Amino acid sequence: MTPPPVVVVEVRGLPRPAGSKRVFLVARKGTDERRPVVVDDCVGGRDWRASVQHAIARQHPAAPLRGPLELALYFTMPRPGGHLGRRGLRPSAPPYPARRPDVTKLIRAVEDAATGLLWVDDAQIVTQTATKRYGETPGVVIQCWRLEALEKGGRRHVHGEAVE
Repeated sequence: MTPPPVVVVEVRGLPRPAGSKRVFLVARKGTDERRPVVVDDCVGGRDWRASVQHAIARQHPAAPLRGPLELALYFTMPRPGGHLGRRGLRPSAPPYPARRPDVTKLIRAVEDAATGLLWVDDAQIVTQTATKRYGETPGVVIQCWRLEALEKGGRRHVHGEAVE
């Protein structure tokens, strides 16, 4: 079976970054030997990655994509409560979420969660775009194209519209 030229997955929920990694040395019982333990310091990151994995598994039950890929990620963040007043959006509210979490850490969390489900290895991603905007429904829309399919006349769809 030929994999689809594009896979689109919508994940609802508050996007969480892949946190900074910390390494601790833990002693093994009964020995002087110590082993490294790596932990991710993002609170809620594990639940977000699980949400991404469940959404991918529902939308793309086939084997992980192989070959070079193009990836587009559209993150929607909730507005902080301070942006809203009695009359709606305050004039002083910024139009873009230029605050933490940064988009590169959001990308990394999705890439890590999708590895083994949507693609074999995130090294396959050769072209990537990402946006982070405010919106009503927090989450991410993942669009992944097989570049080989595009080269053979496939069409790319961005937000449901075919583009050349």
